[in-house]
Amino acid sequence: MKKIAFACLSLLLITRISCKDAKKEQDGGAVELEAASTEKFSLVKDSTKVSFTAYKTTEKLPVGGKFTKINITNTTEGSTAMEALNGTTFNIPVSSLFTNDATGTRDPKILEFFFGVMDNTELISGVFKVSGDDKCSIDVTLNGKTANIPLEHEMSGDNGHSFSGVMNLENWDALNAVASINKACEALHTGKDGVSKTWSEVAVHADVLLQKNNS
Repeated sequence: MKKIAFACLSLLLITRISCKDAKKEQDGGAVELEAASTEKFSLVKDSTKVSFTAYKTTEKLPVGGKFTKINITNTTEGSTAMEALNGTTFNIPVSSLFTNDATGTRDPKILEFFFGVMDNTELISGVFKVSGDDKCSIDVTLNGKTANIPLEHEMSGDNGHSFSGVMNLENWDALNAVASINKACEALHTGKDGVSKTWSEVAVHADVLLQKNNS
């Protein structure tokens, strides 16, 4: 009888210890889950970089450039990076154009003969949009028109994100601006075939950095 009583007591103690350990694991899991649920992402505003590639000649030679100033006018936090970026608005002063031209003549020509012939082109403005399955795009306002650019998304490092798309200028009624800059740069945009051409297609690219915030 003593052996049976001892066995029962041992079993009771083991059961109680096991239940306590299980509760600790559950409580630990709850703490981890709570920490994960309170983690938020937000955009590091001054990390945003915007660049573009335009094309000249029938051979489609690239001409790269960037804007050195981007104003982020609306941001929010989100449980994911895409949620944090959704709805972010921005504007870009066209005067911050920089194409790294050694002659110093290209940027003034672009400002005068391309942006200068458009309506309301002091700023390029837009809003970042995210739809289902984290598909993203930007609504861009230029020349008094707003049109959408679908974007491809890539991760860059732990919290960096890169976005790329193609801007077809006819969607902003800007073909007259394309013709204007082509005329101003006729000789420089003439290829081996003797044809002067400026493409209405412009590749756009943006790099952003997000940070994690624990609330």
